[in-house]
Amino acid sequence: MASLPVMDRTTPLVMGVLNATPDSFFAGSRSSGAEAVRRGRDMVEAGAAIIDVGGESSRPGSHPVDVATELSRVLPVIEGLAGQTPISIDTVKAEVAEAAVAAGATLINDVSGTLAPVAAALGVGWVAMHAQGDPETMQDDPTYDDVVAEVAAWLEVKGTEARDLGVSDLWLDPGIGFGKTFAHNWTLLRHADELAAIARGLGARLLIGTSRKRFLGAVGGGDLPPEERLASSLATSLVAMEAGAAMVRVHDVTATVQAARVFAEEVVVS
Repeated sequence: MASLPVMDRTTPLVMGVLNATPDSFFAGSRSSGAEAVRRGRDMVEAGAAIIDVGGESSRPGSHPVDVATELSRVLPVIEGLAGQTPISIDTVKAEVAEAAVAAGATLINDVSGTLAPVAAALGVGWVAMHAQGDPETMQDDPTYDDVVAEVAAWLEVKGTEARDLGVSDLWLDPGIGFGKTFAHNWTLLRHADELAAIARGLGARLLIGTSRKRFLGAVGGGDLPPEERLASSLATSLVAMEAGAAMVRVHDVTATVQAARVFAEEVVVS
């Protein structure tokens, strides 16, 4: 099974979003079956370090699907990409995570923050993502006394638990857009360097995903649809990289890889 490279922490990685779902918030990311496999290969060709395959939407207001449905969506895609690229499974279900790893995934991207024991037992990596509430209700009224302190404390607890369980490839994600107001999201981005420091202290790495999310549509006082949020997605990915994020999760791999190469001064001038 392909796994993420061990890279120096100044070189940001790009995780490509591959939604094998009919209802993810950005229509441009939806695909299934052979089309999804082709998209995944295109992302790899464009420079994605890992492909994040999901079969259950976690957009605000979404509803959960059963295990059989989720497996029917993700397994053909993982099997079609296995051996060609590192693969992440975006799920909150242990049964789906186990089947995905058996099919070739090497990282569990867990928006519930509950699957560390599964990752440890399977010997794969784990992303601990913070969320207040579940996707159905998380944006109803997200409230914090101090969003940075509370998210940081949660990440530290979850990271420590994962280390104690034996998870070696550990990622921490503050969960931009998951149970946060627009103001909470911007505050977390401004303090991402503090979250990166917590990750480093645990021997982990920071992952941030802002791509096409709703709070970016409000830039400049507007309300841009997801299709018009590329520029702000690139800008916030660069902010995350500058703060120390080791990887950004994005829909637009080609553009983000180009931006990351400029950031890392990897441009070759002929």
